Amino acid sequence: MTGGLKVYYVPWKPFVMQNTLPTFYGTLPIVRTILIREKITLVHGHQAFSTLCHEALMHARTMGYKVVFTDHSLYGFADVGSIHMNKVLQFTLADVTEAICVSHTSKENTVLRSGLPPERVFVVPNAVDTAMFKPALNRLSTSEIIIVVVSRLVYRKGADLLVEVIPEVCRMFANVRFIIGGDGPKRVRLEEMREKHGLQDRVEMLGAVPHARVRSVLISGHIFLNSSLTEAFCIAILEAASCGLLTVSTRVGGVPEVLPDDMVVLAEPDPGDMVQAIKKAITILPKIDPQEMHNRMKKLYDWHDVARRTVIVYDYAVKSSDQNLLERLSRYLSCGSWAGKLFCLVMIIDFLLWYLLKLWQPDENIEVVPDFTLTCNQDQGPMHDTDEERKGLK
Repeated sequence: MTGGLKVYYVPWKPFVMQNTLPTFYGTLPIVRTILIREKITLVHGHQAFSTLCHEALMHARTMGYKVVFTDHSLYGFADVGSIHMNKVLQFTLADVTEAICVSHTSKENTVLRSGLPPERVFVVPNAVDTAMFKPALNRLSTSEIIIVVVSRLVYRKGADLLVEVIPEVCRMFANVRFIIGGDGPKRVRLEEMREKHGLQDRVEMLGAVPHARVRSVLISGHIFLNSSLTEAFCIAILEAASCGLLTVSTRVGGVPEVLPDDMVVLAEPDPGDMVQAIKKAITILPKIDPQEMHNRMKKLYDWHDVARRTVIVYDYAVKSSDQNLLERLSRYLSCGSWAGKLFCLVMIIDFLLWYLLKLWQPDENIEVVPDFTLTCNQDQGPMHDTDEERKGLK
């Protein structure tokens, strides 16, 4: 336990991308024990593809806890994976107390996919640790322009766009060099592009970069290039801007909401438009002051502010009225003629299993952890919120 943060390792084996196989009810006994042991008031789940998140929220609602869900991603409506995920999300959010999205675009997407009332969805952006992501002490020379890419090399992150953009930019500007950090299935295509165009000395492939080394990669460049095809927010842009890099990014999802216009050059997810955006960024690069950009990021995106706004959402959730099982089941029935009945059946079984667990191991037989007091940081005053700030989250 570090700084009051306690982590429980649930003994479920991950099978892909750190996700466990969905068990529906397999996690109920251990989730129930944790919630009772820690005297939990509210359960907050993250990420639509996390099976543990969906199951924990389901069990928490069965036990009468208030729950909040944060959606970090954008999903479509036509492909098989998105259709399946949207229905799962509709099931989870049918009985969620409040929801959080990281951008207004993400909020619109979540409301459309889940059918959740817009007034129950709050917008709380991500933030950046500006103490960790700081500009280099000495400003880099612009005699050689270095463009940095730090991303997972997958289709969604626009790795295929990079294959077409990088050779054209190198052809137009003899003094431009690329540094690419990240790994993934599309790395092979980038290496083939480098071999084909003979750019081994101008395109450096770093492979996977640990988060602790991301700053050292960023401060070695002048421009940060983001080629994502879909993005709800993109923290990588914040980290780059905090390090004083001018950002060139595709105009997708919530990206246009992230940075002020003078700190980013946006382009359509098209190779030609991206090349022109990079060309524009190179021309305005001399006007960029990395330290000034870093200072602005300190004010724009601060984790203390994110925490304060999240607490406001928690307050809304805790103050919401309690509902019995029948009232909750009516919300699941509205999810579809067949899906609604299936969702109700799942929740009824969960309720019965929870009741059996209470008989087998009563709540009073579960050991409760002792309370302890955390000393507050003297630099941080009490967190207050006004009616205007509450409305601003909507």
